[in-house]
Amino acid sequence: MSRFEGKSVIRLIAMAMVGLVWAGFSTGCATVTNVGSTIGEAAGVITPQQGESIRRVGEAAEKTFADITPEQEYFIGRAVGATIVNTYNVYDREEATRYLNVLGQAVARFSDMPETFRGYRFLILDTDEINAFAAPGGFIFISRGMIGLCRTEDDLAAVIAHEVGHVQHRHAVRAIKSSRLTSALTILALESAKNLGGSDLAQVTEAFEGSISDITSTMMKGGYARGQEREADRAAVEILRRMGYRQGSLVDVLERMGQVLQTDKRGFGSTHPPASARIAELRPLVNDVNTPVPTSARQKRFDRFTASL
Repeated sequence: MSRFEGKSVIRLIAMAMVGLVWAGFSTGCATVTNVGSTIGEAAGVITPQQGESIRRVGEAAEKTFADITPEQEYFIGRAVGATIVNTYNVYDREEATRYLNVLGQAVARFSDMPETFRGYRFLILDTDEINAFAAPGGFIFISRGMIGLCRTEDDLAAVIAHEVGHVQHRHAVRAIKSSRLTSALTILALESAKNLGGSDLAQVTEAFEGSISDITSTMMKGGYARGQEREADRAAVEILRRMGYRQGSLVDVLERMGQVLQTDKRGFGSTHPPASARIAELRPLVNDVNTPVPTSARQKRFDRFTASL
C-alpha cells in the first residue's frame, strides 16, 4: 500500500465514522467525579466554583470516551492499523501469522476483555526494530525484532499480554484529544448525520482524522503515560497467571530489551519507560511457585515458529 493509498483509506474510514458515531450517540455511560478537584477545594487551593468547573470538564471528557461504541472503536483501530502498515511492511508468511493468531487469541481469552467487535487480529511487522502496537478494537502488531527477544512461547505470550492489556484498558482511545470528539459529538447531537453537509461534515470528518493522528502519534512517537504502561504490565502478569504461563517471562523479555536498547533507541526505547523501572515494579507481582513447567510440545511449536522467521 502506498502512502497516498494509506491516507485515502484513513479518510474514508473517518467519514464512515460519522454515521457510526451518530448511530451509537445515545448509548451513553456513567461519568466519574474528579477527585482531584475535591482535594483541591479541601486544601483551599481552588474555590468551590473552580472545583465544580473542573468536575464538569472531567465528566464531559469521560463521557466523550464512553460514548465510543465497540463498533466505532473497531473502525478507528482499522484506520490506525492502516497507518502502521503504511509505515512498516507486514511479514506475510501464513504459517507464522497463523501461529501468532492462535497464541494471541488464547492470551486474549484470559484477559478482562476476551472479545472485541469482530475479534482480535494479530500481525507480524517485517522489521528488526523492537516494537509492538495495540490499536483500538484489538488490532495488535508485533515486530520481528520484538519476537527475536523471545526465547520461549511464554515470553511471546507475555509480550502479547502486555498489548492486550492496553486494549482492555482502552489506552489508545484515551490518547484522543477530548476536544476533537466533543466537537464532533456536539455537531452530531444537533444535526442528524444523514443531513450533514458542507462545513459540518468537513469538521466532523477532520475531528476523526485528528483522532486517528492522536493515537498513532502516541503509540509510535510519544508513548503512553507511565501509569498506563504500568497498567498494561500488571494486566499481562495477571493474564499469564490465568493461563498457567510463567509470569516471570515478562521480566525476562524486559531484561533482554533493556540490554539491547542501551544502544538501539528505536521503537520501545523511544516510547516506553526504561526497562529497569518497569522490572522493579513488576518483580513484587510475579509469583511462579505454582506455575506448571512448560511442556516440550510448547517449546517445539515455538521453535518451529521462530525458524519460519
